[in-house]
Amino acid sequence: MAAEGRTIEKSFDELNEIIQKMDDDSLPLEDTFKLYEKGIKLVKQCNDRIDRVEKKLKVIENGRKIEDE
Repeated sequence: MAAEGRTIEKSFDELNEIIQKMDDDSLPLEDTFKLYEKGIKLVKQCNDRIDRVEKKLKVIENGRKIEDE
């Protein structure tokens, strides 16, 4: 699923699944590294989306402050 089509909540769910899989001691090291890379990409995508939302909220807040003056 594309990053833009996935909700942040679904990304967090997927991150939790990755963590659970990585906790399995029988998982080969190479597979653990692949899961780690996938998890890092998901975290970056989540951070980017949260940053965009925060910026939008700041714009809205600043607009309200100007209107109130």
